[in-house]
Amino acid sequence: MTATHPPHGRTADRPFAVGLMAFGAVMLMVAGILGILRGISAIAEDNVFLSTPNYVFAFDLTGWGWIHLSLGVVAVIVSLGLFQVSTWARVAGVGIASLVIIANFLSLPSYPVWSVVMIAISGFIIWALCVVRRERA
Repeated sequence: MTATHPPHGRTADRPFAVGLMAFGAVMLMVAGILGILRGISAIAEDNVFLSTPNYVFAFDLTGWGWIHLSLGVVAVIVSLGLFQVSTWARVAGVGIASLVIIANFLSLPSYPVWSVVMIAISGFIIWALCVVRRERA
């Protein structure tokens, strides 16, 4: 006699999975817009950020501005794909959120509190995009 057993492991219910995907999309959009604004402010006015002369990863603040601006633009574009529930957008969203974490870690001395906030937001984005299984989204 053959019995069918439900799959083991905890999976999210459909409304929870859709909610997490929407959360990840909205947070990536917010992180992208904030990255764009941060990049513009760093490009336009170097006096906005703290300057540390003896930092291992020394970049010009204008250079950091261009990095954050470009990451922000890509994050906004990927978040639009997340609203379409695209698999490529989930993969790209995790990748771009990881790059945002790295960029904010490297720019910690220039704007420490904001960098920590962006690292936390990006961590939540990665969690939201990774916890939902494809068949549930």
